[in-house]
Amino acid sequence: MTFEGWQDEALEFYERLEHDNSKTFWTEHREVYERAVREPMEALLEQLEPEFGPGKVFRPNRDVRFSADKTPYKTHIGAHLRTGGYIQLSADGLACGNGMYRLAPDQLDRYRLAVAEDVTGAELERVIARVVAAGPEVTGRDPLKTAPRGYSKDHARIALLRNKGLVAWQEWEPADWLGTSAAYPRITDFLRASQPLKDWLDGHVGPSELPPR
Repeated sequence: MTFEGWQDEALEFYERLEHDNSKTFWTEHREVYERAVREPMEALLEQLEPEFGPGKVFRPNRDVRFSADKTPYKTHIGAHLRTGGYIQLSADGLACGNGMYRLAPDQLDRYRLAVAEDVTGAELERVIARVVAAGPEVTGRDPLKTAPRGYSKDHARIALLRNKGLVAWQEWEPADWLGTSAAYPRITDFLRASQPLKDWLDGHVGPSELPPR
């Protein structure tokens, strides 16, 4: 399969789902989701695999067990690349992310030690500047309002130390190019530009070593 972008029908599907997030709507329009939404995403992942590794499309159903919001379906399609990288399509357009969205406690300890240390912390600042200069934003996730325990509120990198996750992120509003093969280089440009951040996180934080909850 060759990825040729997402047609307007895919965005219209999510616009309608936002207004009628019901099993009845989903059942009646499942064919549109499979053909206009999921199939292009699978074609994209297949095309990305030689350079960025295999990917996985996330399930469309929401986990509502512990949520006050009981709407059954996600209003976007998301996919994750095994080597890093996230791709999302919704009625708002296309978005891509890369990094570590939510750090486990042991990851968070290693992240803060690396940020606080002069050499590795300064390296992260240079990496962020390089990524941002290429186009993506770099955003901290769930930042504390104050300094984490054991760190001075006057630390030179206190803004980074407060984060519980760190990701590169880029969004594009709907436009004609989204329905063509021109969407592909935008995605690959993002993945290449954001890779230095993922490399730093992989090298200095790594995967969690805690047992699954």
